[in-house]
Amino acid sequence: MTPIEDHPLRYRLANELHARPFPSMQVPTTAAYLAIKRPEGAAARDRQADMDHLIALLDRHGAAHPQPGATHYFGRIGRHMLKWESHTEFVTYTAFTDGLSSRPFDPADFEVFPNDWLNEAPGVRMTSALIRVSPWKDKDTIRHQIAEWFVPESVAVARVLDDAAVVAGDFRIDPAGHLRFAVTVGPDTGQRRVGRVIQRLCEIETYKAMSMLGFSRVREMGPRMGELDSQLSQMIGDMTGEATRAEDTLKSLLSISAELESMVAQSSFRFGATAAYEKIVNQRIEVLREERFEGRQTFSEFMMRRYDPAMRTVKSTKDRLDAMSDRAIRAGELLRTRVDVERSAQNQALLESMNQRADMQLRLQKTVEGLSVVAISYYAVSLVGYLLYPLAAMLGMSKGMITALVTLPVVAVVWWVIHRIREKME
Repeated sequence: MTPIEDHPLRYRLANELHARPFPSMQVPTTAAYLAIKRPEGAAARDRQADMDHLIALLDRHGAAHPQPGATHYFGRIGRHMLKWESHTEFVTYTAFTDGLSSRPFDPADFEVFPNDWLNEAPGVRMTSALIRVSPWKDKDTIRHQIAEWFVPESVAVARVLDDAAVVAGDFRIDPAGHLRFAVTVGPDTGQRRVGRVIQRLCEIETYKAMSMLGFSRVREMGPRMGELDSQLSQMIGDMTGEATRAEDTLKSLLSISAELESMVAQSSFRFGATAAYEKIVNQRIEVLREERFEGRQTFSEFMMRRYDPAMRTVKSTKDRLDAMSDRAIRAGELLRTRVDVERSAQNQALLESMNQRADMQLRLQKTVEGLSVVAISYYAVSLVGYLLYPLAAMLGMSKGMITALVTLPVVAVVWWVIHRIREKME
C-alpha cells in the first residue's frame, strides 16, 4: 500500500519549531552579544553576505560551516561556543566563554569578534552587550556589585524564573561601546535555565533597540507633519470662502495628499515592525516572571517609565498620520464636488448662452430668408417678364403691366419653394 504523500515543506516547518533551542550554560560564564543590521533595506538584504561573514569568522578557528541557506548556527570556535541567528532585519552573534575575567565587563571579553572582522561586517552594529553570569553568594555581594557596575538612577534589578536568578542592567552604553548585564544564578538553577535567561536578556535589548528605530523615524517626520497639518487646516478653512479659486486649492490639496501618502508608504513597514518588536519586548519580560529585589525597579517598570512613552509616541504619530491622510482625502473629495458643481453651473451658463446665440442665429436666418425671397423673386420676375414680353403686343398690354401681373405669383412660388426646402432640412 502506497503511503500518503507528505507536503514538501512538512519536515522543514516542523523542524523549524525546534531549530533554535536555548543554549545550555555552565556557571560562571561570560557572554558577548552582537547584533548587526543593514542601515537601509535590511529586510530585503542579501542574506548570503551575512552567511559569508559568519563563515569568515568560522574559518579563523577552523570550525565547520553551516548548511547552505541556514538561518541559525551553534558550534564551537576555539574556546568559545558561538550562537548565530538570522532574523528579518538583522543577524545576531552570541559567544559564550566558560569562566569570568578578573575585571568585570572587561572589553577584552569581546575580542572573540576581531576588529578587522567587524570592519568587514555587511551592516552596522545595532547593539552589543557583555553578560556576566556568576554564582549566588549573598545579598550584600549583589548589592555591592550593582552599585559598582551600574548607574543607580537607571539600573533595573529583578528576581526571575521563580527565584532562579537575579538579573541587573542599566541599558547604558559603557566606554567600550557595550551594554552590561549581570546574572547571579541560584545554586539549584539548571544549565538550560541559565541559557534561557541569557537569551531573554539579549532578545529584550535587541528588540528594544530595533523598536526605537520607529521612534527615530517619528522624530524625523514630526516637523514636516506639523507643517502639513497646518497647511491642510488652512486649506480646509479656505474652502468655506470665495477668496481662493477652488481649482488652485484642489491642486495644493492633492499635492499635500500625495506627500502624506508617500509618508505613509515609507513609514508603514517601520511602524509595523516597531509594533511587533514592542510586543516581543513585553512578552520576553513577562516570561521572566519578575519579582522585586530589595525594592529596586524591575525591568518591566524600567520599560514602563523609559520605553513605553516612546512606543506610545510612535503609535500616536501613526494614528495622526493616518488621520491626516484620511482628512486630506475627504477634503479633496469635498473640494472636487465643489469644483464639479461650479463647473456644472458654468456649463449651464454656457448652454444658456449657446441657446441665446442659436435663437439669434435663427432670427437672423429667418431675416436672411426673407431677403433671399425678395432677391430671388426679383430675378425670377425679370426672367418671367422676358419670357412674356413677346405676348404683350398680342394681348395689347404694356411690359410694365405684364411685369406687375406676374410679380405676386412669382414671389409666392419662390416663397413656397424656399419654405419647403427649409422644412426638409429641419
